[in-house]
Amino acid sequence: MTIQVVDRKMYLAGKWVKRDRLIEVIDPQDNRVIDTVPAATSKDMLQCIEEAKEGAEISAALPVHQRMGIINKAADYIEEHNERFARTISREGSKTIREARKEVMRCIQTLRISAEEARRIHGETIPFDQAPGSEDRVGYYYRFPIGIIGAITPFNDPLNLVAHKVGPAIASGNAIIVKPATVTPLSALLLAEAFEEAGLPPKVLSVITGYGSEIGDTLITHPAVRMISFTGGLEAGEEIVRKAGLKKIGMELGSNSPVIVLEDADLEEAAASTVSGAFWAAGQNCIGVQRVYVQESVMDAFQKRFIELTRQYRMGDKQSEQTDMGPLITEKEAIRVEKLVNEAIDKGAVLLAGGRREGAFYAPTVLTNVPETCQIAKEEIFGPVVLFYKVKDLETAIQLSNAVDYGLQAGIFTSSINKSHTAIRKMNVGGIMINDSSDYRIDAMPFGGVKQSGLGREGITFAIQEMTEPKVVCFKLSDA
Repeated sequence: MTIQVVDRKMYLAGKWVKRDRLIEVIDPQDNRVIDTVPAATSKDMLQCIEEAKEGAEISAALPVHQRMGIINKAADYIEEHNERFARTISREGSKTIREARKEVMRCIQTLRISAEEARRIHGETIPFDQAPGSEDRVGYYYRFPIGIIGAITPFNDPLNLVAHKVGPAIASGNAIIVKPATVTPLSALLLAEAFEEAGLPPKVLSVITGYGSEIGDTLITHPAVRMISFTGGLEAGEEIVRKAGLKKIGMELGSNSPVIVLEDADLEEAAASTVSGAFWAAGQNCIGVQRVYVQESVMDAFQKRFIELTRQYRMGDKQSEQTDMGPLITEKEAIRVEKLVNEAIDKGAVLLAGGRREGAFYAPTVLTNVPETCQIAKEEIFGPVVLFYKVKDLETAIQLSNAVDYGLQAGIFTSSINKSHTAIRKMNVGGIMINDSSDYRIDAMPFGGVKQSGLGREGITFAIQEMTEPKVVCFKLSDA
């Protein structure tokens, strides 16, 4: 089966264009080519940016009710074609069809919230007469769009994470250029199709497919691009910061999220939640569970139940309704995860489940006794592997949770409100989920981390704040 996405074209400033040089889109499950997309050049990106200058003016001039209407119509289009969107997500990426359908539903929610938040881009009055000599002045501030936004998006949520940048950008009156992940460009192109069908004026949105090494620097460094919104890995994020120059930067750079399980927790609920949180989308999830700190008195019982549920996890055909987990995004990534696990085992870690690779598939894996010197204990795994640690008490768990360079989200399972608040105060993360795994998020909440997990916040309201600037207006009055 071949997925056709607008005749293998990319969306350049409101026009669907072809290029002679193509990039193959490959299903990681069987390495079949499912489609091709244009390999854009730096010249294409420069043209796109020039067009986006006019697009930014068009977008800023759109009345709020028109922005809302367009975004809602795009959400309607996705809702009407939800299975097509879900099949595309599943075929080009790692998600099972059930996981992909959930992503489509979240994308619709993201756009609906974006439409609603367009009406809530407020300013405030300013009491200028608080300063002596300013008794005859009144004024306010309002927020205005910054212009052109460059969005660089990852493969693991190829539709909804694009919507998290496009929805707020259009809601706040900006133009946006999306450079989707090279391995999963089709979902982003479908989103562009939805906005075109919704009546978005040309030049406001572009989705440019190509290799980051060829078009990324042009987007990142161009002075007309006033913000770069990036979701991806730490090394790429650091490179963007070095190159971007004087512009806004929004970054979500991943994590190696901890979950704490205390002796007063509901162990069944904790096990089910952390298994799902560890292996959703084959573990390729920035808030996925990576490290689990379990109080020693319940370690054996919790670990036993976790492993039972892990062994029940069904790995296989992504298109099957019965499958729980598909492959990693490429066989290269599966080999990388395999090497990390093998290094840990060679250094003394104990394998409790999984540890098997077949092509791009890597079985859900549980390790314990992992030495802290192992790379897998310090870095983001971004694969279906979870590490277990026995701890004496909450303080020890918090100390170990914080002893890494990341801080995106965390989870804690406990029936104690006091212990919950201790964790809330002391854990160095951007979000903490009580009696949920770290892998919980709604699209309206502020989302982002501390330390090397990123800069700024996503979540529609908070993304809009990043994508706008305040302008102060002051009137000097006279008696005449």
